Amino acid sequence: MPELPYSLSRRIVIRATPETVFRFFTDSTRWAKWWGSGSTIDPRPGGKVYIRHGNGIESLGEVLELEEGRRIVFTYGFVSGHPIPPGSSRVTIELTPDVDGTRLELLHELAEAGPRDQHVQGWRFQLSLFSNAVADEAYANAASVVDAWFAAWRIADDSAREAAFRQIAAEEVRFADRYSALDGIADLVAHSGAALRFMPGVALERKGPVSQCQGLVLASWAAVGTDQTKMPSGTNVFLFRPDGKILAVTGLAN
Repeated sequence: MPELPYSLSRRIVIRATPETVFRFFTDSTRWAKWWGSGSTIDPRPGGKVYIRHGNGIESLGEVLELEEGRRIVFTYGFVSGHPIPPGSSRVTIELTPDVDGTRLELLHELAEAGPRDQHVQGWRFQLSLFSNAVADEAYANAASVVDAWFAAWRIADDSAREAAFRQIAAEEVRFADRYSALDGIADLVAHSGAALRFMPGVALERKGPVSQCQGLVLASWAAVGTDQTKMPSGTNVFLFRPDGKILAVTGLAN
């Protein structure tokens, strides 16, 4: 490999655990989700890296280092030889646990300044695809968690309701809407119990699919009751913790 005096670096935080993030370096199906269909990786030192970009351009490389859950290093270049030939640049990706999930730090070392500059936006875009591919897997069950949240509000028994909330929500969960400013499971359990007493027979149900991006989930809802009175509707904004539990909810009424 030639001297590599030029480099670019990028740091992002992904709302998923390092274990979940690292799978996308060691499994070809996941590797292809952020590079392009047909891309593959042999996750071992000396293993082949093959990338087929969305526009059909192909890149090749070789895994140089692999440290489970923490680090991958591989060479990178284009099959065409332009702007950099195979084996002529080095990519290092390191993962570190972060309060919001995983901090990813990328270093791409190259022999020339021109190709380095060309890759600045490329990596900005590629790591955006990467973080969304990871989040799509990490929060694949977001709809069922949202449904469990709405269902817990209908449980009459305090102990059973608390157990239901603890299954899906963090101890420090926050909830806010026009009638709520709650902080923690205990506050949530007491407040939801009061809602059952003062609004008997009224419940919220999810309407339509959820939308998810980076652990932020939008879920439309409608209130249902025991009579034909027109009931409100709206949207809840859920923020998930990296371990998949609900950290915060904000309810917006239409």
